[in-house]
Formats: sequence, C-alpha cells, structure tokens
Amino acid sequence: MRLPSSIFVSVSLFTAETTAALYLSSTYRSHGDQIWQGLTLLFTLVPSVLVQLTLTFIHRDLSRDRPLVLLLHILQLGPIVRCLEAFCIYGSVGRVEEPYVSITRKRKVPRGGQSEEVERQVGQAEGKLFTHRAAFARTSVIQAFLGSAPQLTLQLYICILQREVSVGRGTLMVISLLSIVYGALRCNILAIKIKYDDYEVDVSPGAYLCIFLWRSFEIATRVTVLVLFSSVLQLWVLPVVLFNFLLFFLYPWVLFWQSHSPFPENIEKTLTRVGTTIVLCLLTFLYAGINMFCWSAVQLKLNDPDLINKSQNWYRMAVYYMLRFAENASLLLLWYVNKTDFYEFVCAPLLVLQLLLAYAMAIFFMLMFYQFCHPCRKLFSSNMTQGLWDCSALLCLICQSNPERIEARSREKAALEPPGPDPTNHKEAASETHMSYDEPNDTTMYDTMDETVAYDILDDLDQEVKKEMNGDLSGHCTA
Repeated sequence: MRLPSSIFVSVSLFTAETTAALYLSSTYRSHGDQIWQGLTLLFTLVPSVLVQLTLTFIHRDLSRDRPLVLLLHILQLGPIVRCLEAFCIYGSVGRVEEPYVSITRKRKVPRGGQSEEVERQVGQAEGKLFTHRAAFARTSVIQAFLGSAPQLTLQLYICILQREVSVGRGTLMVISLLSIVYGALRCNILAIKIKYDDYEVDVSPGAYLCIFLWRSFEIATRVTVLVLFSSVLQLWVLPVVLFNFLLFFLYPWVLFWQSHSPFPENIEKTLTRVGTTIVLCLLTFLYAGINMFCWSAVQLKLNDPDLINKSQNWYRMAVYYMLRFAENASLLLLWYVNKTDFYEFVCAPLLVLQLLLAYAMAIFFMLMFYQFCHPCRKLFSSNMTQGLWDCSALLCLICQSNPERIEARSREKAALEPPGPDPTNHKEAASETHMSYDEPNDTTMYDTMDETVAYDILDDLDQEVKKEMNGDLSGHCTA
C-alpha cells in the first residue's frame, strides 16, 4: 500500500496558504488598506468553506453520527483531521487481520501485445485510504482555482501598483502558484484515472515533470497577462473575465440541452432535484474557474452518468490553445499600446516576447506529455499529432472559403464565359448554333470553361434562336 503522500501535500499547501493569507491580511490592516485586507480574506475563507463542504459530502458525515468531526469542519480544521485519520489508517495496516476483503479486476496497459486482467484483494483499510485520496484530489482542485488563482492575481496586481514585493506578499504568491500547479496536476491525474478506470494507471516521474512544467508556464503566463491588462485598462478587464467565465459556465449546459437527455438523477440518492441542480451548478462553476486560467483536463458532460466526457477530443484542445494564445497576444498588444510611464522600469517589448514564449513552452511540454509520457497513450483511438494536423487543415480550409475567395472564384469563372450573341446578327448566331448541333465532336468549348457553364450557354442560345425564328414567321404572315 502506498504512503498517502498526496494527502500530506494537499493539507500542507492548504495550511501554508491560509496561514500566509491571514498574516498578510493583518499587515494590510495595520497599514490601513482595508480593501486589500477584505479581498485577501475573501479569497481565503470562501475556498476554505467549499473544501470543508466537499470533504463532508464525500465522506457522508451528515448521515453518520460524528458530531466532533462536523464541529472541526465548522472550525475550518477538517483537512487536518482527515489527514491525521488517513495516516492512522495507513499505520494500522497489517497489524489487525481484516475479516472482509473485496476483489477488484484491473487490466494492464498493453505493451505491444494484448492487455491482461489482474485480480487484487482490497481490504477495508485500503478502501478507506482510496476514499481519502479521492476526496483530497478534488479539494486540491477547488482550493487551487477558486482560491489560489484569484489570490495570486490579486497579490500580483498589488505588487505592480505599489512597485514592491514584501516578504509576506511574496511568500503568499509563491505558495499560491504552487497550489495552482498542484491542483492542475491533480486534475490531470484525476482525468486519466476516470477515463481509464478499467486499467491500472502508473504515472511515471517524467509524466509528473512534464505536467508540472506545462502547468507552471501556462498558469504563470495567464495570470501575468491578466494583471498587466487590468493595470492599464481597469474598466475593460471585467468584460473580458465575465465573457470567459460565462462562456465556459454555459458551455456544458448548452451541450446538455442539445442532447435532449433527461435530467441527471444519479448524483446522490438523498439529493432532491433542487439539490442536484445546485451541485451541477457548482461543478460548472468550478469548470469555468479552471478554464479561466488553464485547460481543464476533466471535461464535463452532464448527459453522462459519470458527468465526465471520457473521449479524447484533440480538436477541442487545439482550438482552445489557439484561441487562448490569440487572446493573450491581443491583451498584451492592448497593454503595450496603452501603457503609461508607470512601466518605464521594464522593457515592454522584451516582456511581451518572454510571455508569448512562455506560453509556447507550455504548449510544447503539453505536446511532450501526450506524445511520449502519457501512461495510457497506447490506448488512444487516434494519434495526437495527426489530430492536431487535421484540425489545422480544417482551419486552413475554413480560411480559404471566405467571401473574398468566393468572389475571386466567381470573377475567374465570369472571365472564362464567352460574350453573349449580337442582337443585330441573329441569323449568324442561328447558323452557328445549328453548326454546333451538327458537329457534336467539337470539344473546344469544354476545354475553355466548365461543363455546366457550357450547357447553360447552349440553352440560352437555343431559346433566342427560337424567338427570332418565330418573329420572322409572324412578320411574313402579316406582310
């Protein structure tokens, strides 16, 4: 049985960030910065409350008689108690013989051949540790993107305004960045284990390193771009943030509405329809918060029983990163155009280039992970590189079918069409038309224009000839 080290890391980051935020808020209070103090406490207490509720919900403490644990959760000490409980369970393994064990069947990831099923006995202690790990994996994601990400953005904004980085603020920023990266890493591992639940997933150290570098570059660049843009265009940052947030919040609901699926009722048996709706709204809220700063490895699918999209969609990922790169470049361009003398202490072109290169490095490490380090890359239904190339080809095809291209093609086709018949010389046109009927092997017309255009011209000439002949006959009759 593995040591519950992930639980220890989650609780350590949670405790360190909360302590640093409380200390920094006290310094803001001593300096009279009540606004910064209030926002710092807000981004600390709200995710802490959500973490306590998540742990209580997963462990089903409301249906069990555990008043002391509920009291500790109210005091915001729930993660510490859960961590101590997990290590106590780990220490008691092997000392007492367990009367009940369950058998699980997992398949190994194929390494050149067919996959094999492996049976393994799972005791009660290991099952409890599995529940603890799953609970802390989810709370790490909540803490990262609903608490640490806004906290890091706020403290970096204050640093730019005050042109200094104090010890307390710098410490909190470093811890917040580590918390966000760790939450994104746990989100990636959680997505892999959910999508490949039937397989034994073994993540290598190289995969952890690629994910860490990928998420570090991506999140640090995104936060810096948002802070720089908000420092010069304070009124425009709110529409940008709201547009991104509402787009990713409503996207799962739009897909659910288009699928015409029934309302999901299997989330929790004790929940009513109102409670289920609240849980789904919180999930989509978290999903929007993740996509605000980085790509969410866990893609929501509300019409699925597990609420997770288990297919690997390379097109969606490629479109996300291309649009996000374009958005970051646009925000940096607006910052560069509207920057004031306040930024005279930095080299603006070099900073813009560094941020764009950092985001490109994030994409590079992401490609490295999925191409070489993904633990289940042999199970992919399609190659990632081929999927990205297909997506690029699709975008090129869309770009080529723009209105200007269509108009240019119509002008080329009009240039190939021959001029219309001369109304003063209908008899020559009629004779030429009859000659063309008598000589069907003439292929000159088909060599100079499209086949459909040739048939249309012949029909028009035939109609005009008939009208002219009818006119001549009627003239002779009247004469």
